[in-house]
Amino acid sequence: MSSYLAVIGECLVDVVHSETSAPKAHVGGSPFNVAVGLARLEHQVVFAGRRGEDDYGRMIARSLRAQGINSLLEADELPTSVARATLDPTGQASYEFSLDWALPSADEVEEKFATCSGDRIHLHTGSIAAMVQPGAETVKGVLHRARETATISYDPNYRPTLVPNREEARQQVEEFIALADVIQASTDDLDLLYPERSHRDTMSAWLELGPSLVTVTRGASGAIALARSGFVEQQAFSVEVADTVGAGDSFMAATLSSLQQRGLLGAHHRQALQDISADTVSEVLRSAAQAAAITSSRFGAQPPSAKELAAALTAAD
Repeated sequence: MSSYLAVIGECLVDVVHSETSAPKAHVGGSPFNVAVGLARLEHQVVFAGRRGEDDYGRMIARSLRAQGINSLLEADELPTSVARATLDPTGQASYEFSLDWALPSADEVEEKFATCSGDRIHLHTGSIAAMVQPGAETVKGVLHRARETATISYDPNYRPTLVPNREEARQQVEEFIALADVIQASTDDLDLLYPERSHRDTMSAWLELGPSLVTVTRGASGAIALARSGFVEQQAFSVEVADTVGAGDSFMAATLSSLQQRGLLGAHHRQALQDISADTVSEVLRSAAQAAAITSSRFGAQPPSAKELAAALTAAD
């Protein structure tokens, strides 16, 4: 591969419970879903995430191979992490976790990235990977090392059940934001982390920490974004919702895909990303919102292929 997009973060098995069906096991985890979303949008992807040498871990390994994703880390002796998702009648998911998040040192992970063929032009992380110790410190170290050659994206995907201390969570989130170029969060993230201020004020504060683009998903209300060129709003595409599992991750993957298509990823394009126009942000948001809508119309985290996304965008014109 000449260049690739990298993702570092958790991969786990979602065991989904609902009122209408028996429990079902799916491979998931927000960073894993982003990696799959990028692969389906026809990008070369390298994924760094831990899994155990057990049945669930082998399920993850098969899923990575099936998507053509290069898995950077081998299975270890710890159990594969599990998230138990419960769907309410509207398809919204709540989660309980049983997880282990330990990684090799940042230097060791970087050495493994160095063995990949091609150039890493972008690195994405977020969620449990950037919040739960001891792995979060490794992830932070990898991001510091990657910034010289790659742009960085980050999705806090904050889980109070995992980090109940809001002040500690805010500090961790803001440290990662300061390392990143592209931020995605949901209104739930903003409400939980900063209940005392408006979404726009939080977006502005985050932009001042250094990123080029801050996007916020709002479920059925669509999405908003803030760049130095201004504020942009995107309405949601109308679909019959099956569930919302993975919709935000599809949004993230489509955002990164759109930026890459416009030559805005990679450290040598960081200034161009800083200068992104409001019109380009609007185009990026539209593609991301469409990808999220397609995923929401399906059960489980099933992001669209490049052809599906292109066809849906054309049909919506």
